[in-house]
Amino acid sequence: MKSTKILFASLLIFISLKSIAQENSNSKLDNPLVTDRPDATEASSTVGKGVLQFETGGLYESFQTNNIKNESYTYNTMLIRYGLLDNLELRLGWDFVEGVTTVNGNKLDNVTSGLAPLLLGLKLDIAEENGAMPEIALIGHVFPVFSAGQDYRPETTGVDFRLSLSHTLNEKSSLGYNIGAQWSDDSSEAAAIYTLAYGYSISDKWGMYAEVYGDLPEDSSANHFCDAGFTYLASNDLQFDAYLGTSITDGQDLLVGMGLSYRIKPKK
Repeated sequence: MKSTKILFASLLIFISLKSIAQENSNSKLDNPLVTDRPDATEASSTVGKGVLQFETGGLYESFQTNNIKNESYTYNTMLIRYGLLDNLELRLGWDFVEGVTTVNGNKLDNVTSGLAPLLLGLKLDIAEENGAMPEIALIGHVFPVFSAGQDYRPETTGVDFRLSLSHTLNEKSSLGYNIGAQWSDDSSEAAAIYTLAYGYSISDKWGMYAEVYGDLPEDSSANHFCDAGFTYLASNDLQFDAYLGTSITDGQDLLVGMGLSYRIKPKK
C-alpha cells in the first residue's frame, strides 16, 4: 500500500521535473481564466508561468438516514494555483469544515469543526487539443495527516492522481472528463474515480454546466453523484459561480455551493 503511494508520487515528480525543458511558449494571459471550480472535473490546462490564481467558496451538504441527519458546512474551499512553468502548476488547498448531527430533530452538542487535510499537488500539461486528440493534463495530490485539525485528522496520508481531458464540441460547448484513482485517508482500499462534465456558454459572460462524477472502490459499493451550476465572468480575471447537486446512490441528499475565482497575472 505505502509502496504504491510512493510509486505514484515519485512518478508525478519525475514527469514534472522532466517538463522543465518543455515549457510552452504560448501565452494564456490574454484569455479568460480557466478554473477548477465549481464542478468536480478538474480543468485540463494549467494557469501559466508566474500566474497566481485563487479559487474559493463555501458549500453545504446534508444526508439523512432514518432519523439521523448529518450536515456539513465548508466555509472556505480554498485552492491556490501557482504557475511554476507554462505547463506546470503547484496546487495548495485547505478547507475549514464544520459538521452537525441531528437525531429525531434534536441537534447533538458534539459539533465537529476544524481544518481538513491539506491538499498539496502538481498539475502538468501533457498535450494540446488537436482535432480528435483531446487536451490532456496529469494531476496528482497528497493529503498529509499532520495538516488536519483534530476532528478531521485521518490515520494515514491520502493520495489521488488523475488524467484530465477535454474536447471542444463547438464554439459554445465543451466536454471535460477525469479518470484516475485515489486512496482515501483511512483506507488501504484503492478506488477508481471518474467525472464527466458538459459546459455551455450562454453568452460571453454567462456559462452553465451539468456533471456526473463518482468513485468505484475495490471492495465496496460505488458512489455516484450529479450536479449543475452557473458561472459569471465579471472580467477576464474574475469569475463567480453557484451550483446545486445530489447523489445518485446513497450518500448525499443535497449539495449547495457558491464561490469565486481570481487571477493575478505576473508583471511584464
